[in-house]
Amino acid sequence: MKKIAAFLMVIILTASIFTGCSKTSQTPQSEYKKYQDSFYDTFDTIIMVVGYAKTQEEFNSYMDKIHKRYQELDKLFDIYNSYDGLNNAKTINDNAGIKPVKVDKQLVDIIEFSKEWCKRTGGLKNIALGSVLSIWHDYREEGISDPDNAELPPMKDLQEAMKHTDIDKVIVDEKNSTVYLEDKGMSLDLGGIAKGYSTEIVAKEMMAAGFTSGIINAGGNVRILGKPLDGIRERWGVGIQDPNKSIVSDDGNTLDTVFLNNASVVDSGDYQRYYVVGDKVYHHIIDPTTLMPANYFHQVTIVTQDSGMADFLSSAVFMLPYDKGRALVESLPGVEAMWVMMDGTVKVTDGMKKILKSCGASGAKAK
Repeated sequence: MKKIAAFLMVIILTASIFTGCSKTSQTPQSEYKKYQDSFYDTFDTIIMVVGYAKTQEEFNSYMDKIHKRYQELDKLFDIYNSYDGLNNAKTINDNAGIKPVKVDKQLVDIIEFSKEWCKRTGGLKNIALGSVLSIWHDYREEGISDPDNAELPPMKDLQEAMKHTDIDKVIVDEKNSTVYLEDKGMSLDLGGIAKGYSTEIVAKEMMAAGFTSGIINAGGNVRILGKPLDGIRERWGVGIQDPNKSIVSDDGNTLDTVFLNNASVVDSGDYQRYYVVGDKVYHHIIDPTTLMPANYFHQVTIVTQDSGMADFLSSAVFMLPYDKGRALVESLPGVEAMWVMMDGTVKVTDGMKKILKSCGASGAKAK
């Protein structure tokens, strides 16, 4: 139900740019038509694509390529399932403390990327936290399926698992394309980066293939390609969910709208994956310093060009106090952010103001 709700939110937020699958729109100023399609068999979410092409056949060819690439990357970054003839993230975990595993370069790259940014964010977003996150995952799944008996993970179990999360024990040999986990008790969890990272790979490949005007929405990880080719607008508009309102509500659930091109919009919030113990909600973004869900904000939204970077930073900044998070964002060129505080107030970076509808931006021009 959560996944369907997220899909509906995509439709609600981007109503001005999406049309029905059987419809197209065309203006006298443009030879391009707008098409959309979606699939729901990768990354445990709905992937929606909308964009401009000259014909349905051209759009379908792009869509086929997008679908195939997501399927390949989903298998490669998967920590739960094995596939014949493929060494993936699960293969690495299965061989922890045993031997290095030779893997595809893109798996090496995402691990190297994550290791670098783990250190640059003080260890808050750590792909080696798998032993801790798997405990929370199991308790969350059990709590969702049997809410009357939902429980929190024992802190002693989390603390024991935390002993096996040293990112420096993830050994990458780029020359030989191998990854080795030195600690037999550790495991990788790419869930907080894989979807955004994959979306960036797909976006770049599709733009190189000629699909230069569209939006790929991977369960809320939004990557914008080029500008709208309707002959009217100069920028795409992407709505930002109001975390204090229902995802599927019809009554003003958009907090604001950002207008931009060639960029990504990703948010992390306490209203996404969660379960309830007693009368308290426990979401999925676990702070490694407390081993509990982070509780500084309701939501953090990151805007930057690279979808993998946006995915990584949205949860990392969500786990930082506001002053430290803002300092991090402002130290990074081309990164903007919005914070929804626990009392509902909203704070944004100066650059974010220039692309927000509430501050005067539009699809025609920035403020």
